Amino acid sequence: MVFDTLIRNARVVTSAKDEVADVGILRGKIAEIGSLGASSANAEIDAKGLALMGGVIDTQVHFREPGLEHKEDIESGTRAAIMGGVTSILEMPNTHPTTTSEEALRDKLSRAEGRAWCDYGFFVGASTDNINELARLENLPGVPGVKIFVGSSTGSLLVEDEEHLRQVLRNGRKRCPVHAEDEQRNRERKSLISAMPHVREHPFLRDAESARMATARMIRLAEEAGRPLHVLHVTTAEEPLLIADAKRRGLDVTAEITPQHLWFTAPECYDRLGTLAQMNPPIRSKEHTDALWAALAAGVFDVFGSDHAPHTLAEKQQPYPASPSGMPGVQTMLPVLLTFVAQGKIGLRQVIRMACENPALLYGMAGKGKLEPGFDADLLLVDLERTYRFERDMVQSKCGWSPYEGETFTGAIEHVFLRGEHVVQQAQRLAPPRGEVLTFLP
Repeated sequence: MVFDTLIRNARVVTSAKDEVADVGILRGKIAEIGSLGASSANAEIDAKGLALMGGVIDTQVHFREPGLEHKEDIESGTRAAIMGGVTSILEMPNTHPTTTSEEALRDKLSRAEGRAWCDYGFFVGASTDNINELARLENLPGVPGVKIFVGSSTGSLLVEDEEHLRQVLRNGRKRCPVHAEDEQRNRERKSLISAMPHVREHPFLRDAESARMATARMIRLAEEAGRPLHVLHVTTAEEPLLIADAKRRGLDVTAEITPQHLWFTAPECYDRLGTLAQMNPPIRSKEHTDALWAALAAGVFDVFGSDHAPHTLAEKQQPYPASPSGMPGVQTMLPVLLTFVAQGKIGLRQVIRMACENPALLYGMAGKGKLEPGFDADLLLVDLERTYRFERDMVQSKCGWSPYEGETFTGAIEHVFLRGEHVVQQAQRLAPPRGEVLTFLP
């Protein structure tokens, strides 16, 4: 057989195996894995010394288009993604206008065509206005599901009362990702802010109890409705206990952990980075960080997600609490996770399961997530030992900054393939944008 591309002598790693093999790519798909010594190809890469893994799927990004393109847009956000080894993204609906209608969805799909560097899907947002349309909207092309904000949003995209939440959960069947903070508690605690506010107060004002209350409520309501639930960006010691209990009881509840909630710890991050470390839900104290690591080791979390939510430096440098919450992260998610691997804090197979394989399973992404023949050749070649310092001039996001500036990462992304095409080599893009809309199984 003559392959389009043949990758030789790679350390092929999945959640189930770790072996040296060759990988043949044909017509955008993985065609064969094994000892392919007699085969030929139009292009060959000797990957000796490099690990071959599937492309990362980031299931929570905010690319700000339409309406907030001064911070980020689909082109710059997907460019940051592909340079960070992310070959598919799922983008959130809190743009201007919100993605709460078929018209708004079609607008986003149109904007992405020919400009996206990686493959993409767009969540529809649940609102108090579109509840009766959700079952139809979630099955439109390019839609992985319905996102619910029960905290940290505005207008009709904020669904906080139980009756509306019940209606949302009963209108549809796909997995619902949820931002779980109790909005009423957050509003009440605003009065506790000090006379001279500092961002280190952020995890006090949006406290752990707010997250616990909202997560417990959403698990209860999802159980009532029989709806699969996905708890985004878990930040507290208490939430993993609720999620683990739900799993033990046989509920279809899954959960996400972000790299930044494992990397940074309060109050140090606020003293050092100021409002650049501000996000919702907040980065919390060592007690919570340690509990998140323990829950990760126990298998409570199903996926890693970046919660890439950029703002400009000028916006972030406003005095707290006028400063907006959110930070860029789609480009640095895999480098952070590979650094954790090098530090012995997590295994590479677990990273691959949670960052590459499980996201495709959770949202039913056709052809994605597995490093097996017949699946899309979304592949990364990684030097697991190369160490480098991440600097501002490496940032691809339009916002132009990163909370990881000056940090040392171990594990460098040397090559990226998207559906078989060699698109990145040693931090250089080799092809124009060729991202396509993802297909989701019904």
